[in-house]
Amino acid sequence: MNVDELVRDALREQAAGPMPLPSGFADRVLAVRRRRRNRTIAGAAAVTALAVGLSVPALSGGGEDVRPASEMNKSDIIAHPHQSPPRDMIAAGDTALAAFYVRENDKQSNGDVISKRVYGLLDQKTGKYRKTRWAFLDVAPGMRTAAVLEDELPARRIGLLDMITGKVDRWIPVEHGVAGVAFSSDGEKLVATTYSKNPDRNFADHPQNINGKDVPGPLPSRTGFSVVDVDSGKEDWHRAPYWKDETGWSANARDDFEFSHDDQYVYADIPMDPGREYYDLEGNKTGIPAAEKHVSWAEAGLSPDGKLVGGDFAGDGDEISSEIVDSRTGKRITTVPGQQLLAWADNKRLIAWGCDPERCNGKNEFRNQLLLITIGSDKVVQLSDFRKASDDYPGRWVPLFTERRS
Repeated sequence: MNVDELVRDALREQAAGPMPLPSGFADRVLAVRRRRRNRTIAGAAAVTALAVGLSVPALSGGGEDVRPASEMNKSDIIAHPHQSPPRDMIAAGDTALAAFYVRENDKQSNGDVISKRVYGLLDQKTGKYRKTRWAFLDVAPGMRTAAVLEDELPARRIGLLDMITGKVDRWIPVEHGVAGVAFSSDGEKLVATTYSKNPDRNFADHPQNINGKDVPGPLPSRTGFSVVDVDSGKEDWHRAPYWKDETGWSANARDDFEFSHDDQYVYADIPMDPGREYYDLEGNKTGIPAAEKHVSWAEAGLSPDGKLVGGDFAGDGDEISSEIVDSRTGKRITTVPGQQLLAWADNKRLIAWGCDPERCNGKNEFRNQLLLITIGSDKVVQLSDFRKASDDYPGRWVPLFTERRS
């Protein structure tokens, strides 16, 4: 294939897609590079970049090495407003959509129902989301590694998955069954939430009444959490049963732990004020850390610099907005045009569920898409199309974000 043919193919691929992606062109160049001399392909890559107005990273090294797609495309905003669920990588600022999932009910022969997660995980070789078989996963900062659990939960080992090869590099055995994992902000530790039963299974012999009908119900069985050193695999387990009120009632069966903003504590949500319970890494129950005193149930939490909190819904009437709070005082600073604040892109921008005012009237709370919102501005950037199901992902998808640093 000569240079002109390479350019024509690249342009044809660009026209077929919803919008240009530098990682796609880099993958083409890398694939051809394994069959051609470096000098020839370097010239082709340069011509292609000029033809389509994109920057292609310099080629270096040899063999089958592939740089992660998130490093090949370092654009500030990578949006696909015509994709839902997304097929190609979405990112904004320092944050990327590392994965998403939908739920699919799997009826068992004994009458139980397992609410399984069907994940789309970013394939760092192609920059696309690939359907996976894992029962649960979390993605480390940098998006090179995912911690994965096998079905059926609780699992007896944690896999460390290479997001370029799609293969598990190493398994970490655990003494207590694990059904949830979350990385620390430095990627060096995992908090693994332990259960005696599958928290995603509803049991026929433990029914709950919904709309006057008995259906299989949840059975809380959380036993505690383990702090796992990723490098050594060392596991320190601590007892921490699920929260119950004075009558013994629990809201649901799954209640996983996550690390605090500074990684010094772990926390889990509870269905009453103050909304979270915290433990130190030695397993001692503590009060709320001062830095997180005003963090709400909103997923965004503290801004990267710890000064602001992405707060709760604050809309009135037809208005869709959420509040931004001063982390020191708890006072509202402003509101932003988002329905549900999900993650910080940087200290001034957030990713949220919402609806661009130019595309809808805001009256349907279930018609939402991923938006990039800037504090102090009413302008939004559409990152995805409106949330809906597809043949591969039969349900409303739930995003999982992580830091996309190299």
